[in-house]
Amino acid sequence: MESEKSDFIVIAEFEVSAAHRAEFLTLCEFDSKQSVSNEPGCQKFDLLTSDEAPESVVLFEVYDDRGAFDFHLTTPHYATFAEGVQRLGVTKKNVRFFGRRHV
Repeated sequence: MESEKSDFIVIAEFEVSAAHRAEFLTLCEFDSKQSVSNEPGCQKFDLLTSDEAPESVVLFEVYDDRGAFDFHLTTPHYATFAEGVQRLGVTKKNVRFFGRRHV
């Protein structure tokens, strides 16, 4: 029996202060664009915000598989993002992993 294809989905939720929001969003946009452009295994990388909760930022990322995500964590653009999270005092609220099944 053939196994079904499953994309690897990451939903990362952050909380950022109003003072650092604009810079953090710029970091997120940079990481997103670099990931989609330079990582063959990154299918999608969306930056989500809400007017109702401006301190909340959600990253919705779709990779071919776990290996593609693990590769993402080794890239220079991710290192820039991770350094910015630390420097700006951004709180990582939750990171969840999902599989999207295609039959």
